[in-house]
This record gives sequence, structure tokens and C-alpha cells, in this order.
Amino acid sequence: MVLKITCITILQSYFKRKSPPTEPKNQVCVQNSFQRISLSDLSNPGSPLSVSDLSNSLIGSNLHSFTLSELKLITHNFSLSNYLGKGGFGPVHKGFIDDKIRPGLEAQPVAVKLLDLEGTQGHREWLAEVIFLGQLRHPHIVKLIGYCCEEEHRLLVYEYMARGNLENQLFRRHSLSLPWSTRIKIAVGAAKGLAFLHAEEKPVIYRDFKASNVLLDSDYTAKLSDFGLATDGPEGDDTHVTTRVMGTPGYAAPEYIMTGHLTTMSDVYSFGVVLLEILTGRGAMDKSRPSREKNLVEWVRPLLKDPQKIDRIIDPRLEGQYSIEGAKKAALLAYQCVSHQAKFRPTMSDVVKTLEPLIDLDDIPPESFVYTVPTEGNENEVKDELRNNNRNAGEEKEENGRRPEGKGHRHRHRHGIRSLRSRAVYSDTALYRTLRNGLDSPN
Repeated sequence: MVLKITCITILQSYFKRKSPPTEPKNQVCVQNSFQRISLSDLSNPGSPLSVSDLSNSLIGSNLHSFTLSELKLITHNFSLSNYLGKGGFGPVHKGFIDDKIRPGLEAQPVAVKLLDLEGTQGHREWLAEVIFLGQLRHPHIVKLIGYCCEEEHRLLVYEYMARGNLENQLFRRHSLSLPWSTRIKIAVGAAKGLAFLHAEEKPVIYRDFKASNVLLDSDYTAKLSDFGLATDGPEGDDTHVTTRVMGTPGYAAPEYIMTGHLTTMSDVYSFGVVLLEILTGRGAMDKSRPSREKNLVEWVRPLLKDPQKIDRIIDPRLEGQYSIEGAKKAALLAYQCVSHQAKFRPTMSDVVKTLEPLIDLDDIPPESFVYTVPTEGNENEVKDELRNNNRNAGEEKEENGRRPEGKGHRHRHRHGIRSLRSRAVYSDTALYRTLRNGLDSPN
């Protein structure tokens, strides 16, 4: 007789509470009655949760088991109008659940992730998500609401994150630049999520920390998502776990790439890379840049320890609106996180302690006018642009095109000038002198 094991049976066994030893009634041990289940429990023949000895009781899990037809209904049959994007696991669609779908369900928008059967991930990654997110709850970890397992179909249902992922917020063309305070808030939130994972009794190594896996809610609260590559950290006297090297180029720690040895310090390195992305506005790997700038860590590392060079690495889209002290401390922290030697990296709890005070720093300079110096050969273009801007504003000009009277007019030129090619920025005094000379000169 062949034993048929269903997905529901497997999941039910994963969330079973292990019965504690019998104790006298006057002794209560609530905290220790639950032991988090890990992926390794399936592969351990001696485990009570091995495949050969599965239990049918589902105790302690607050996940919902959805049917495929229910998820088709809430996403309008995975319509293109509900499409949110696609990751390594597969496409993601927006949906809406309420008690009409299932009694007791809170009415809310959700994100439904469907496994791409032709993709690089599969049942193992789906199972990892269910196991970890079904048991781990934290304000900075995305909430898994439920799952679906029918025949070959594997789906996951998460809370909906209105702002999408950090990668799009930082690098998507034509998007507004994130303010400095928001960037620090996101960095702190993501750090708290990792610190929570590392502080578990069974430490969890996230293994795939990157900007696209940091989701943002409507208030820009950061939450870690996509636990498909997550694994349990070393226990007892073990210093590391050895795994197949997986992850995204540019984010993985060098020792992990070279040896396959994975520790919580591997996550710290990846966090340092994302922190650099937040500070610089550059991606971890950018093939469009000059050869020495393609790899963010290699390009920026020599600049991080020199406070005099901080302005060279900060995202120019911030236009100087950032805390000088905060930028210096964050840059030094990033330098420590991406150290080649894991022993010199801080723990994630130390990272949180360093970053959190930066939220309250108020040394951001008042917004000032920024003038972009024209490149050689386009001075006439600059003057034409300025005259057009003034004309559109209803300002009267002299026929010879001389500058308007007073410095106050400079602020009306900002958007027109910023579209030019050069990125050199000058102070207000130098700007006024340059602007006046440019407009006074004959064509």
C-alpha cells in the first residue's frame, strides 16, 4: 500500500506544538511549550516530524488554507489589471479578501504570489515561506495570511504593501526621490527585521537580503519579504552552516561566495550593501557605469571612512537635504558591515543601536537654490532657457536679454536649469556671479 501524503498533512505537522514533559499542576511553562519548526526537521529521520511520521493536527497556526478557485476569484482570475510584478518565485497579483470569501477573514487588500512552474524556484522555496512566515511574527516582517496547495499549484497570500519594494522607490525612473528621513526610517526598520531573525532561539539566516525584498507600506514602514532562501543558522558548537551558494550578485558576502559557509554575518554584509544603496542612490551592480564604478561596494569603500568625501557618495537627488552627521555615521556603519572579514562586522542588534538615533538628528540644512553650471558649448541654450522661463512667468525683459533686477528671480530658474547635462553645483554667491555674467555676455 502506497502512503499518499498531501500538502495539507505536511503543513499540519509543521505547526504542531510539541507536547512538553508532564509537570506538576502548580508549575506553568507557557513560553517553552512551543518550539519553532525548521526545514531540517523533515530531513532528519529521527525527528517526530519526519515524512514517515506526520501528524494530522494543526495547532497554533493562524494561516488560512485557500482553494485555487478562491484565489482566482479575489484576483479576477489573475487579471492583468491586478498584476503587481514578478520575482524569482513567480508573478504577484493584487486581490481583496473579506468574510464573504471565508468567515472570520478581515477585510483587506492582499498580494497573491503564484509559483512559476517554469521558474528557478519550486516547492522547497514555497515550503520555506510557509514554515518561516507561518511562525514568525514581527512588525518588520511581512505577514503571511495564507497559502494554497492544489496539485502542482503553489500560492502564497500576503498582506498588501502599498509602496511596493525599496528597489523601485530608489531606482525607478521618474519616481520622486526619497527624503533623507524616510531613507533612515526604512534602514532602521529593515535592520530591526534582521535583528529579530538573528535573535531567535533557532537563529534564522535570511540569505537573500536586497532592496527588492524590502517591502514598504503606505507609511514607508519596511518589512522583510521572500523567505524562500532563508535557512536555520548554526546551533550548539557549530560556527556556520554549509549550503549551496545562492542569492543575488552584489549582495552576497565574500566568504559565503568562496566557501559556502553561511552565518548571520552574511546577512550583515548584505544589509551593508543595501545601506549603501540607500545612501548613494546607486544599485549594488550597475553595468551602465564606468568599469571601476560597476560594483558599488568596490567603488565606494575607499570613500566611506573619509568625512571630507561624504558629499561625493550621497545621492545627488537629495540636493544636499540630508543630515551631515547622520550621513557620516551611516557611512562608517556601512563600511563596517561590508568588511571583508566577518569578525569585524557588527551584529544586527548593534546596527539598530547605531542607526536608530539618526532618525532624530535635525542638522539638515534649509533648502537652498541649486544651480547647475552649463557645459562648454551650450551657454546659449542656458540663456534661452532662462529667458523662456522668465517669459512664461510673465516677467518683462529688456530687448537685449540682460538679467532681471534682484537675486530673488534666481529661484524661478531652478527647474529649467536642472535639465542640463552638467552636475557641478555652486554656492549661492558663486551662482549669482556666474548667472549674471552669463546673461550679460553678448550672444
